[in-house]
Amino acid sequence: MIRYVGRCSVAVLLSALMPAAGEGQETGFEWTNTTELSYVSTSGNASSGTLGLKGSLEGQGGPNQVKFEFGGVRASSSATTRTAVGTVADFILVEVERSETTAESYFARGRYDREFGAGAGFGFAGAGWDRNTFSGIQNRFQIVAGLGRSFVDGEASRFKADVGLTYTIQKDVDPAPGADEAFGGWRMSVDAMRAVSPNAQVNSELVINNSFADVDDVRADWINSLSVSINSSLALKTSVQLLWDNVPALLSVPLESTGGVPAGIDVLTPSSKLDSVVTLTLVIKL
Repeated sequence: MIRYVGRCSVAVLLSALMPAAGEGQETGFEWTNTTELSYVSTSGNASSGTLGLKGSLEGQGGPNQVKFEFGGVRASSSATTRTAVGTVADFILVEVERSETTAESYFARGRYDREFGAGAGFGFAGAGWDRNTFSGIQNRFQIVAGLGRSFVDGEASRFKADVGLTYTIQKDVDPAPGADEAFGGWRMSVDAMRAVSPNAQVNSELVINNSFADVDDVRADWINSLSVSINSSLALKTSVQLLWDNVPALLSVPLESTGGVPAGIDVLTPSSKLDSVVTLTLVIKL
């Protein structure tokens, strides 16, 4: 049943995107691809590495627009523990290297927009998935549909906003007792861009989610970035992303007595409400 519905949904989407017979030569459907890469590595007595990847595929054909995005960040570190075995005058150095993942998050999403007419706004529908186990999120799926409007849409500036209804299924690493894994809600997003020079632009994207089941459950994802073009295919981009969750997922931590003796059980405690990510990436446009 799930496969059947999925195939029907894809067929309906493709039917909406495909131009009618005889219109292909007039409208066409143009695709653009953008890939962002970042990597930082250190080595020596202590080693660490951070890899970031984000891809975007956008298609535009007449009033139809479709966009697919995916990405992830993974950071790991390793430390070497050294122990001398023997005597002061005669010993053997034993080295043990321990590596662990210190940060990891992934996402994938797609969205379809259709304009109603010049200045009349647009309707949209989309779906997405994300995972951030260090924030307590094992899997989170969301579908959304709503209406929006482009107030400014030009080469030098852009400002558009939309609002929609959502349905979310969230699986936590350590679920709270009695918590609802599926709930409805609403979402608002704002997308703004301003060219500050012929080869540089500032972007700001804000997405706010709220649950109908718990009005205090507010999540915000705010990304501000500055891109400087090197040529028509390459650019450097620096960005700051702030992730706010007013009701964060719970994390399981071991319990110890006041004297530091392990109690042998774990307790649940809220994770941090705010995460921040600062990146410097190379952008490849095709």
